[in-house]
Amino acid sequence: MADTIIRPTLKWVRFGYTLWFLIAFVAIFAWNNYLPDRPFWPVAVGVAALWALWPLRLQILRRLTRITIAGDKLRYEAGLFSKTTRTLQLAKIQDVTVNQSLGQRMLGIGDLSIETAGETSRLTIRNIDQPQELADQILDWSHEQQPKRKGDRG
Repeated sequence: MADTIIRPTLKWVRFGYTLWFLIAFVAIFAWNNYLPDRPFWPVAVGVAALWALWPLRLQILRRLTRITIAGDKLRYEAGLFSKTTRTLQLAKIQDVTVNQSLGQRMLGIGDLSIETAGETSRLTIRNIDQPQELADQILDWSHEQQPKRKGDRG
């Protein structure tokens, strides 16, 4: 099995940039048509820079969170300056849960929670594309990694 990398969706990042450009366009249009005698650029640059921080933040957070499935391990990594890494054995995964709000269902995204045997906390990664298909795939990989017991067919 080749390494599989899972990241949060790009849909929120695209939405943020689209909204940013739309608001910038409306602001420029309104300023040029209704306030043509006032200087625009000093105010516009400051407001645009502040408003751009929201989609930029979403994009950075997306790039800094990932799950990598390689061989018989699932590795969760998150963080920039301080980093959290959690490694799970695929064979020990017992439960994969998908939670979707109404908005997430409409966008085809959801939160994926993974629980393993012997662990006290769940591993949750938010806003994943096609979460149910991914949950099924993780469970299939988990079953492939579990040792065969005597008497099992297969």
